[in-house]
Amino acid sequence: MPKLTIVNRAGAESEIIAKTGISLMEALREAGFDDILALCGGCCSCATCHVYVESALTLPAMSADEDDLLDSSSCRTPSSRLSCQLQLSGDLDGLRIIIAPED
Repeated sequence: MPKLTIVNRAGAESEIIAKTGISLMEALREAGFDDILALCGGCCSCATCHVYVESALTLPAMSADEDDLLDSSSCRTPSSRLSCQLQLSGDLDGLRIIIAPED
């Protein structure tokens, strides 16, 4: 089970141990991070689960749909991802996530 460091919108940092096989969005919601709205429920259609990923780990490639949704965000950076599109595995142990500002 991957250990993740999460920084919420207020700047508070905490660590969680997440289950594998679920999305990062689901892990954040299960851990009580209310900053992640995930209005579409993880269907890659709203971008309300936008996060910044700070890690040297190699992430799965971004889909065209995810890229298009992130283009609609005024807060997009090179480290932007939609947390609903990142499936957790042991390979992502040590990931540091910052919850992006709300658009």
